[in-house]
Amino acid sequence: MSLLEAIILGVVQGLTEFLPISSSGHLVLGEFLLKVKFDDISFEVFLHFGTSLSVVIVFRHTIWSVLKAVWFKISSVFIRGVATSKSEDWHLFLLIIIGSIPAGIAGMLFKDWVEKSFSSVPFVGVMLLITGTVLIVTRFFGATREKLSSGDAFLVGLAQALALLPGISRSGLTISTGIFKKVKPSTAAEFSFLLSLPAILGASLFELKGTVSHANLGQNLWIYLTGAVTAFVAGYLAIRFLLKVIRKGKFQYFGYYCLAVGLLFLFITYQPSP
Repeated sequence: MSLLEAIILGVVQGLTEFLPISSSGHLVLGEFLLKVKFDDISFEVFLHFGTSLSVVIVFRHTIWSVLKAVWFKISSVFIRGVATSKSEDWHLFLLIIIGSIPAGIAGMLFKDWVEKSFSSVPFVGVMLLITGTVLIVTRFFGATREKLSSGDAFLVGLAQALALLPGISRSGLTISTGIFKKVKPSTAAEFSFLLSLPAILGASLFELKGTVSHANLGQNLWIYLTGAVTAFVAGYLAIRFLLKVIRKGKFQYFGYYCLAVGLLFLFITYQPSP
């Protein structure tokens, strides 16, 4: 892999990971059009760490508050008189745990089936059409709630589990689920991004064993780091851009893009042979 390829893939990963357009769907499309297979697990792990860092930076204040809440909660069990944290920070931590359960279970139970679905271009096209439709439908829902309940978190977690399928946008489906539950789009978006951390880091750590033993890791380290930094920058910009779009009430516009790409998938798949 060249340095330029690492930069390009880092940009693509960073943008599509967080914009509601399905990173997995674009990966399948790229492999189909270029007739290549992107299977460098080591590089993928570096990209995921880069995109995870972008979430940490954007939501650093919220994450710090949650971590303090967890520390104070644990400390209070063993030490009397420890200062308590805000109850909503501890509540948010519990919501993230609840929301992470469905994807974790689905990833273990259906890993092989999900991996096979990546080889079906028509399937990915249909999933993109579903994603696009869901995003467009959100425009008809008025959302005013500032907080999520444990039930909301679980439903958003189920949406994240469905997003294991290529063509289903993780951010798109999780944010939409929050909106369908009358949660304000900005609140749903923040929870969606925070919920992505256990999912992305969990998948990366799962693959870490293969990365450590990878023979090419040493000689390709600078290329991998370049990809990670590029993914971080692109991911940071993508999150900021999406939050701005959501504040302007234009989240559904991504749905039209997904519909167009989904139709493109089906069009190029069913072209008659000359």
